[in-house]
Amino acid sequence: MTHGIVARSSPRSGLPALSEREFQAQVTDLAHLLGWTSYHAWLSVHSPRGWPDLALCRPPRLILAELKREKAALSPSQERWLALLRDCPGVETHVWRPSDWPEIETTLR
Repeated sequence: MTHGIVARSSPRSGLPALSEREFQAQVTDLAHLLGWTSYHAWLSVHSPRGWPDLALCRPPRLILAELKREKAALSPSQERWLALLRDCPGVETHVWRPSDWPEIETTLR
């Protein structure tokens, strides 16, 4: 079930690639439809590098997700933050790309 939102970018879709901003909007829209509250720092120039793009909360769960275009690599600071956060009980961490849409839907249900 897609809840009316379909990620339009995937290696097999033949559609133009999404920007990270467009992809984030799709993830956020789906999360809101499923009862999650989201947080994204609008301008991160004064924040430490590498913090995940999106925080999603629907008690008792907290998800921190780094959103990437299909072939974009994580920076060393992103890898470091995600490794630290993975060791925090109760915090779910993900690196999501548009081709991960089925996994995103499953995770947010």
